Amino acid sequence: MSNSPAFIPFTRPSFNQETIDAVSEVLRSGWVTSGPKVAEFEATLSKYFGGRPVRCFANGTATMKIALQVIGIGGGDEVITTPISWVATSNVVLSVGAKPVFVDVDPITRNIDLNKVAAAITPKTRAIMPVYLAGLPVNMDQLYALAKQYDLRIIEDAAQAFGSQWQGKKIGSFGDLVSFSFQANKNLTTVEGGCLVLNNADEAKLAEKFRLQGLTRQGMDGMDVDVLGGKDNLTDINAVIGLQQLKQLPAYQTRRAALARQYFDVIRAELKSAGLDSLKLELPVENYTDSNWHMYQVVLPLDQLDCDRAQIMTELKDLGVGTGVHYPAITSFTLYKEQGYKTSDTPVAQRIGRSILTLPLFPGMADEDIGRIASGFIGILKKHRKN
Repeated sequence: MSNSPAFIPFTRPSFNQETIDAVSEVLRSGWVTSGPKVAEFEATLSKYFGGRPVRCFANGTATMKIALQVIGIGGGDEVITTPISWVATSNVVLSVGAKPVFVDVDPITRNIDLNKVAAAITPKTRAIMPVYLAGLPVNMDQLYALAKQYDLRIIEDAAQAFGSQWQGKKIGSFGDLVSFSFQANKNLTTVEGGCLVLNNADEAKLAEKFRLQGLTRQGMDGMDVDVLGGKDNLTDINAVIGLQQLKQLPAYQTRRAALARQYFDVIRAELKSAGLDSLKLELPVENYTDSNWHMYQVVLPLDQLDCDRAQIMTELKDLGVGTGVHYPAITSFTLYKEQGYKTSDTPVAQRIGRSILTLPLFPGMADEDIGRIASGFIGILKKHRKN
């Protein structure tokens, strides 16, 4: 019988008994697709975001695509975004016939470098789509000053930023179009799902059309289709999970921040103890005001090591620690290389995409897990440090 410690995944969702009971109630009701629970979830989210219109969707990819459709972006248009994100961010731009334009990232925040955006704007630019990596927002004042100066729309890819803030205001409670994901590893999950925060009733109505085949109903039996929509609606099963998750979100956020603080303290102590003060391991921005601590990510000092990231991940897995890669530079993928994109055009993103590593962080972790992870991780770095 093995006495090895339990495996720690890089993330794991938390569902309490109340959530399980609520899902059972929806199943027993017989109304399991989009219905009263979706309407309740949207109304609750609208209240959370200060009364702004909110519509829910089957996933966070649909929210971004429909945001592009709502503001009329299509063939010949350009959308400025970041190369360090889940590939869905730029795939949705391609899917509506537009062109993603990648701007390099800031080496500290790992978000799009807003100081480089103006140089990428052309007469074809219609929007900027920033990504809040690991839940850390960009400088929102600077972002919206750019939008105003160049008359551009903003679609915030806030997939990872539910619960994040800017100067005391919730991300999503202000700004232009704001897209959130509720996928399984997010701070608030509906298993799969997402929502889009919109500006007014007209945008919300158009988003509704796009999420369900362009359909509008009139009376008991009348219907019309006047735009090309898809099948991107959320179910009541997903929605009731989201309603329960919202109740637990404050506790989740507090726990995530506490775990992040422990990471900083323990990793720094382990580096010092191992005599690795000169190792250029890059920790995330230590921000407990704005970030929701969706992930804890480090950038490995690969030029000081005799191994690659995959080897470190393998050795951590052997120690019972799961890790992730969020994310390789989008321009490193074949689909994008074949369209002429080059990782060398965004060198900071190229380096970070090759070196970034996500360590476990989720509310269900125990305090002692941080020590175990950090000790194993720093031990591996010491083992592989070049002489």
